[in-house]
Amino acid sequence: MASSLMALPPLLGAVGLGFAYLLYTMVMKYPEGEASIKKIADQIHLGAMVFMKREYSILVVFVAVIVALAWMFLGASTAIAVVTGALSSSIAGWLGMYAATKANVRTATAAKGEGAASALTVAFFGGSIMGLCVASLGLIGLGGLFWFLGGEVHSLEGFGVGASSVALFSRVGGGIYTKSADVGADLVGKVEAGIPEDDPRNPGVIADNVGDNVGDVAGMGSDIFESYCGAMIATIAIAATMTGVTGQAELLILPLVLASVGLISSIAMIFVVRKRSDQAPAAALRTGTLGAPLIFVALAFVVIKAMGLGTEIWLAVVAGAVGGVIVGLVTEYYTGGAPVVKIARSGETGPATVMITGLAVGMQSVVLPLLAIAGIVFVSTWLAGLYGVGIAAVGMLSTVGITMAIDAYGPVADNAGGIAEMGGMGKEVREITDSLDELGNTTAAIGKGFAIGAAALAALAIIAAFVETVSHHKDGFDLELSDPQVIVGLFIGGTIPLLIASLTMTAVGDAAFDMINEIRRQFREIPGLLEGKAEPDTAKCVDIATQAALKRMMLPGTIAVLAPPLVGFLISPEALGGMLAGGLLGCVLMALMMANAGGAWDNAKKHVEKGNLGGKGSPTHAAVVVGDTVGDPFKDTSGPSMNILINVMAIVSLVIAPLL
Repeated sequence: MASSLMALPPLLGAVGLGFAYLLYTMVMKYPEGEASIKKIADQIHLGAMVFMKREYSILVVFVAVIVALAWMFLGASTAIAVVTGALSSSIAGWLGMYAATKANVRTATAAKGEGAASALTVAFFGGSIMGLCVASLGLIGLGGLFWFLGGEVHSLEGFGVGASSVALFSRVGGGIYTKSADVGADLVGKVEAGIPEDDPRNPGVIADNVGDNVGDVAGMGSDIFESYCGAMIATIAIAATMTGVTGQAELLILPLVLASVGLISSIAMIFVVRKRSDQAPAAALRTGTLGAPLIFVALAFVVIKAMGLGTEIWLAVVAGAVGGVIVGLVTEYYTGGAPVVKIARSGETGPATVMITGLAVGMQSVVLPLLAIAGIVFVSTWLAGLYGVGIAAVGMLSTVGITMAIDAYGPVADNAGGIAEMGGMGKEVREITDSLDELGNTTAAIGKGFAIGAAALAALAIIAAFVETVSHHKDGFDLELSDPQVIVGLFIGGTIPLLIASLTMTAVGDAAFDMINEIRRQFREIPGLLEGKAEPDTAKCVDIATQAALKRMMLPGTIAVLAPPLVGFLISPEALGGMLAGGLLGCVLMALMMANAGGAWDNAKKHVEKGNLGGKGSPTHAAVVVGDTVGDPFKDTSGPSMNILINVMAIVSLVIAPLL
């Protein structure tokens, strides 16, 4: 039966792309609006596409080096897999961001002409295109490669390296871009000049809106794509080591089949969410978040039984799916519930207490998600051994189509609000886009929490596959805490997340410094700019953010790729295993703390801006703006880079495992 299923994943992936194109045509039927509004949207679209072109031109060189090394040491099949993984991830990010930058202006125009329901439809469909592209191209790329290679497992790991390389640069580069622009525009515009967010007088406002797309659409998409494919690759690799087990062929193909079922569930829920969104947008999005895993779990039971596999495999899948929902809901509470109000109230005594309270909330928010991940690991390994960990990760990530759709909806809505403000579309339009943006902030926070949990579980599965692969090739390999080399590796692994976080935070700070000076210069030197009688030089700010991101993304990426071979070959495979364990824990802790603290600071600012605790312009507002400014690189640059970091280190280690 397994051989007859090999064609299913790429074929269903093609169907998913067809649905993505259908949604794109539906979005494009909505009008762009007046010429002045279209001009603003074109600037955002052009800035985003120029950044992607320049980023990918650098990425091509980096991937070419990896391909050459893979061909030299691991063979042609692995090199082909690296290229396929990089291409699949790049195309998914490109298509998703292209669609998002076309949907933003149509969302704003729909809000003005037809109201909130139509605006929500356009924004959600714009985000759904990204979600379907991620899921579909993952199945086409990885599933097609598995079919083409006839089940040659080790070469598939090259696909993960290619996807991880794109994810690393897209997430880190996009994060540096978006937050350098955001921080610069906010500090000079809101705090110093006293003008509203997205005010057309602000020279950094176009760069800020471009950043929403390159960071939160293309960057997030590549992040999820990498975890999505990494979980499947790790599970297949673990199954390949289970020689002599009954049903091994079915265990090999099962991850791809489950991902195919997840795509079907996601497509179904996208249209359910659209149908329900007219009455209750928040409830509709919640239906998508919870409904898709329920459909998937039911279909997974049928598929697993039809393939002749045991119920314990299905229960491991359920553990992963339920764990993903728990992590998302906990994240939602800490970034949208009572802790946010507490942070906002702390602003009454100044920015210092905002910072203290926000950091405390971020630290506390780590506990329950970590326990949920630990629970998934315990239950899944008890049910199905190491294979259970991998298949649980697949269970968590299989409905990535709807998860990514709901997450990418947020930046589209945010951009629509920016366009409405810059285009002077009126208070009523801005109220609609603000309500969509507020809902998008919550969905984005849930998406970030899900991405962290998924990355952790996917990385753990890859590490498990690494251990099994090294054990298969090296006699006496064992990871014991009594081994000094393992301890050395643990400490090395624990330092890397802190180093990468420092590099990315510094990158944002340095780039924001340049951005702030440029915005100040324009306010000072362009006559009539603050009075609205002259136009800012937005292209200069876009260029500053682009140059900063492209220059500063190289060092973190290089460290992530080089650390595993340096430790593995120069010290020992045992030290590398310890490094992966230390790195995994450090990355998950840092990612959750930074993402949730940043999200909570952001929503605390919005709570005050609604008129609470003195509203805009009050001392409390000034305090929470400082918290939000610090939180921006936390939640959108350094925090998300942790997801990529551990997966890159894990997949590179898995690829080089036979050489150790």
